[in-house]
Amino acid sequence: MPTPRETILAALHARLSALPATVLRGEVLPERVPAAGLLILRDGEPGEPEVTLSPLRYHYQHRAEIEAVVQGAARDTAFDTLCASVGSAIAADRTLGSLCDWVEAEAPRPVDLAVDGAASLKAAVIPVILHYSTADPLA
Repeated sequence: MPTPRETILAALHARLSALPATVLRGEVLPERVPAAGLLILRDGEPGEPEVTLSPLRYHYQHRAEIEAVVQGAARDTAFDTLCASVGSAIAADRTLGSLCDWVEAEAPRPVDLAVDGAASLKAAVIPVILHYSTADPLA
């Protein structure tokens, strides 16, 4: 049986997979970026939990990351559309079907990356904070 952490990350991946962009989880950047853009979900860091006793609960603010990448002549518009679609997907269900207490994305920090012999890339990391609690940090 998967842990709450894995269940939440899988639900976030499934929510992002409904977008027109290609969505990967934990993969390396492929050689070609699809026309609709590319999203790569990184598991990130759960951080130090706050602990409550009676009953024992570990409260996490898990920081996952979504790498958003577009390529092509209209990359500024495509990038804006891709980031907005990620925001809309998260806002549509901030509890991922009641799996976590709250999901919140932070603003991306875009960069332009030159590629030899091809159109440059526009990319950013979008931090996503997953608030959830569990009875065991390993389960």
